[in-house]
Amino acid sequence: MNGAEAMVKCLEEEGVTRIFGYPGVAISPFYEALYNAGTIEHVLVRQEQAAGHAASGYARISRKAAVCVTSSGPGATNLITALATAYADSIPLIAITGQVNSNLLGRDVFQEADMRGSTESFVKYSYLVKSADDIPRIFKEAFYIASTGRKGPVLIDIPCDVQIDLLKKSFDYTSEVNIRGYKPSTKGNNPQMHKVVAAINKAKKPLICAGGGVILGNGEECVRQFCEKNNIPLVTTMMGIGVMPKNHPLYFGMLGNNGKPYANRAVANSDLLIIAGARIADRAVPKPENLEQQVNIIHIDIDTAEIGKNLGPTIPLVGDIKSIFDRLLQENISIDTSNWIETLQAIKKSTVDHRVFSDKLVNPMLLVQHLSEKMDDDAIYVADVGQNQLWSADNYVMKNGRFLTSGGMGTMGYSIPAGIGAKMCTPDKQVVVVCGDGSFQMSMYELGTIAVNKVPIKILVMRNHYLGLVREHQEKTYKEHYFGVHLYDYPKYAEIAAAYDMDYFHCDSNETLDAELDRFLACDKACIMVCEVDSHNNTK
Repeated sequence: MNGAEAMVKCLEEEGVTRIFGYPGVAISPFYEALYNAGTIEHVLVRQEQAAGHAASGYARISRKAAVCVTSSGPGATNLITALATAYADSIPLIAITGQVNSNLLGRDVFQEADMRGSTESFVKYSYLVKSADDIPRIFKEAFYIASTGRKGPVLIDIPCDVQIDLLKKSFDYTSEVNIRGYKPSTKGNNPQMHKVVAAINKAKKPLICAGGGVILGNGEECVRQFCEKNNIPLVTTMMGIGVMPKNHPLYFGMLGNNGKPYANRAVANSDLLIIAGARIADRAVPKPENLEQQVNIIHIDIDTAEIGKNLGPTIPLVGDIKSIFDRLLQENISIDTSNWIETLQAIKKSTVDHRVFSDKLVNPMLLVQHLSEKMDDDAIYVADVGQNQLWSADNYVMKNGRFLTSGGMGTMGYSIPAGIGAKMCTPDKQVVVVCGDGSFQMSMYELGTIAVNKVPIKILVMRNHYLGLVREHQEKTYKEHYFGVHLYDYPKYAEIAAAYDMDYFHCDSNETLDAELDRFLACDKACIMVCEVDSHNNTK
């Protein structure tokens, strides 16, 4: 067995049946091994960054580590943005990159790139494989690291000659992993747990803020049960959208600069804020020093480094969200929050949205509301980055589906390849990608991947002919000095759809919106719908 065959065997042992990649000479022995094995489907993307994003979408739906593959040099460096995106949102990926032969490392030969050094800030860990005999151990460790603790991407950089070399030892893919210095805490410290329970029992106005860590940690159900059992209201960050359905009586929206005003008022008026699986960065709480003085804060996170980084907690608690809330469900908590809930309901009812949307063309707020209401209950909504993302997060009617987006890094072009990965993971579920005309053009080349693999996803483009969020910033900050943001009237979407054998729909008014959305959602193949949005519509 050579190194490449061992790589395939490792993936088989991990239950991997599909990978996303782009081949090259430096990774060709691995592709030969894939060909001979015939056990793993390879999805050829059109650019390496898309391999990472597609694997991200796949991982987020499967809740398991997904695999992306590239060659060396520019193929590998093209993957870096996708790794940074996955790292920021704690998505478990295994990134396999080919490398020049071992004896050429460090000599600046053709298509050599120091991938360990280049990705140091964007992966949980990275390996440069020096011996074929190390492959089973490295792959086992990589999957374990990516999938435990705070999840994230792991890089395996493997020289071409190591892929060809024969193993000197018998292949042994042990079930045990023992990595010195890597022992993620999961259960939560008992004394800290007692403090948490005591603080909740003393609270008159408790509030839970759920982040993406709740979803990544499979904690949605236990967090909902905890809220319902104790009548505790909940808000989310953008990455936490989906922890609780939008119509749930205890759900009070997304907080932050681009969230619901009543969610921010709920945070400000609470006396105990329980942060679960969230970083609470600057866009969630712009002035943390004020909140720290007003509210007792419990911060629950599996990553010790995140606790206290942006918001100082009264009680820190390190551990797995699901394990901790399963334990909290067994605790004796007795509080009366009826007056608090009534106050929040009154705040929500009295909140007026002062934004004014143009009557011209399609109202983006109505578009997202009507689209999500018409989508299947368990549908997957993939938002890109820009105004489309903020309108989506603000107005998406969450039922029992999933909301995917690039939150931490804000990577334009994420949605189409991530949608491909999500749909391939769950072909029976409806997947709708929503992007702007700027973000669409960041990854429109992946329409080729959709066409060849017959991936029946639906792509909705909000077209306002601008890089809308930058234009909005220039309007408010630089007195409408618009510069470098006008996209004009290109591309020609109908022609693009036809070129990739996709159906095409178009809407330019609120009056025809529902009818066009019905046609769009009823389409049984890959399709594109362009909705014309007035360029003067802003997110806030």
